[in-house]
Amino acid sequence: MALDTDTRKTDPGAMRRGLAVALRWGRGLVRRFSPSATSRLAQLILLANFVALGVLVVGMLALSETRRGLVNAKLDSLRAQGELIANVLAEGAAVGIPTPALNNADARALLRQLYVPEETRVLVFDKGGEIVADSHLLADVFETSVLPPPGDDASNLAEAARNVPTRLLDGLSTILTSSEERAALDRDLREEVEQVIAGERVAGVRREIDGARVVSVSIPIQPVRAVIGVVTIESYDLDSLIEAERRALLPFILIAALVTAMSSLALTVFIARPIRRLARAADEARRAGGRRVTMPNMSARRDEIGELGVSLYEMTEALYDRLDAIERFAADVAHELKNPLTSIRSAAEVLPKAKDDVRRDRLLAVIEADVGRLDRLITDISRASRVDAELAREDVGRLNLCALLDELADTYRAANEAGPPVRFESQVRNGNVQGREVPLGQVFRNLIDNALTFSPDTGEVMIKARRGHRNGKASLVITIDDNGPGIPEENLETIFERFYTERPKGSAFGAHSGLGLAISRQIVKAHGGQIYAINRKDKSGNVLGARFTVDLPAAPAD
Repeated sequence: MALDTDTRKTDPGAMRRGLAVALRWGRGLVRRFSPSATSRLAQLILLANFVALGVLVVGMLALSETRRGLVNAKLDSLRAQGELIANVLAEGAAVGIPTPALNNADARALLRQLYVPEETRVLVFDKGGEIVADSHLLADVFETSVLPPPGDDASNLAEAARNVPTRLLDGLSTILTSSEERAALDRDLREEVEQVIAGERVAGVRREIDGARVVSVSIPIQPVRAVIGVVTIESYDLDSLIEAERRALLPFILIAALVTAMSSLALTVFIARPIRRLARAADEARRAGGRRVTMPNMSARRDEIGELGVSLYEMTEALYDRLDAIERFAADVAHELKNPLTSIRSAAEVLPKAKDDVRRDRLLAVIEADVGRLDRLITDISRASRVDAELAREDVGRLNLCALLDELADTYRAANEAGPPVRFESQVRNGNVQGREVPLGQVFRNLIDNALTFSPDTGEVMIKARRGHRNGKASLVITIDDNGPGIPEENLETIFERFYTERPKGSAFGAHSGLGLAISRQIVKAHGGQIYAINRKDKSGNVLGARFTVDLPAAPAD
């Protein structure tokens, strides 16, 4: 069975259009994620990466030059050739017994017959240090160099610019060499010959006048013991070998530089840019003067920067809420403190003018009462300002709230036998909540004290506990009822504001700061609950008393 293959020709126009689309997409991606030139973190990332790369590259280039294996191999080769030439000259060019001397003509003839590689030069010196034979002159090899045109300094500048990297690497390699090697670099050929005539053998790297390095070995010519001359064999290919090694490293350097640039770009895109956005938002929030500034939403990132963004967002929102609360609290405190201070100042101004003891005593009583009011205000203000800190320090645990309320009811009945009785009635078996005993105890003591203040002596304060549900979760609902005159409908929410107070007739003015219910709401909200007030009424609509309700999340069952 044959299969039909549908062959289609490639459309060159479609390929070009696809390539153009890909190029546009690539350029847009580069523009979008390219690091800003003013990004300090991006600069530090690039600098750190390239400094590390630069140290690696320079170290490789410098150490490749000073590898002792290369120089030692060259020295061993030259030493073997030099000893061979010295022995030949000692046998064939030495004349005179018992005091031998070097025959210059024979030395030149023997050297002309020997094979000397092109990159190697052999020099023969007599005992006085004068050149007897030169392999380059004998082989008609001359050194040539191209001179620049007269008056043309551009080529000199270009050549100097090209030699700058080489000179820098040469300087670094000089630092890495030992003191003996640096001393050998500064030694000239005449000093080397004089050392050999004195009975030494000299081998090492020497620098010529033009800066080129020469591997040189100088060996004495000794028929028996006396030195009659010196053979110096030099190699000029060390620089070319070093340059070849450097060129071999160039592809690896380029690849390393490309990888470093790509990693730096990635770090900049995924680290520097988001952090800079957060920093700019933080600066904007600082300069906003209290105006709310929304931090960038980085909750989609599943890394540390995403966590940092979420933390900064939540922190700024909490700070804004706290600033608003502090501003309102400061304004309320200033207003409440101003009233007794004004009264004290007025009484103090009138006091010197009082003409009799009765008026003076009355003014002193006013001052004493206002000072007491100030003391209570400051005490309650201090307590209110410490509520958040105390709630943060105390550990949340399982608390049997019904047992706590039962103990509070027994305590109030024992302490206030002549006043309205306090009764507790529970409709639940498990009255546990997740909370702190001391703050919640303060809440219910404030509510019971408030109910006792408004209840007549013939009435009673009833505390009840029952199950409830709030936000789809089980809760424990506590109600505290009194038999007082109730609360004006328009003030059912106002009574929870700071410094608001409304007392029954006959109670002492300024005896209460108006912070009790505000602190109670603050504590209940910190436990995830709510507190509110209503008036209890009969079927005819008559007010029977006030009811305060506290709804707290129930603790999970064991």
